[in-house]
Amino acid sequence: MAALVPIHGLHHYAYRCRDAEETRRFYEDILGLPLVHVIRAERVPSTGEYCPYVHIFFEMQDGSYLAFFDLGDGQAAAPSPNTPDWVNHIALQVGSEAELHEAKAKLEQAGIEVVGVTDHGFVKSIYFFDPNGIRLELTTRTVPDEQLETYKQRAHAQLADWVREKAAAAA
Repeated sequence: MAALVPIHGLHHYAYRCRDAEETRRFYEDILGLPLVHVIRAERVPSTGEYCPYVHIFFEMQDGSYLAFFDLGDGQAAAPSPNTPDWVNHIALQVGSEAELHEAKAKLEQAGIEVVGVTDHGFVKSIYFFDPNGIRLELTTRTVPDEQLETYKQRAHAQLADWVREKAAAAA
């Protein structure tokens, strides 16, 4: 199948939050992502379902957004019962290892528990949770573009190996 249409990038990633102001304080005051848009509605535009909400958007430097829905009931999204806490996360890129270390120090000064700096071989990362229990990663690339190109060239073969080994283990 031919590509659907060109995908230009991420516009926003949306998640549920338990409290819009608590979420704003974290993303704007601690992470530095400005609140740039708020939508209040009584009905879901795509379905017409009655569900009063506020939808808040925080802008990143590349023009993409993290967005949250406060449904007014004080509930955060429940964790996936069959998935370890470390699997589902949002990874946000910073510009350098120095910025990564600076972010870690500032998060810890704000009383936020941080895991890392973790070296993944091609990026270094730190991990922490937002007030809604969403795991966040701040990461920075540590290899040159040529190495990333090598990863691209090997990606399909590596995935095929995984699929084959997984099938053999299940048999």
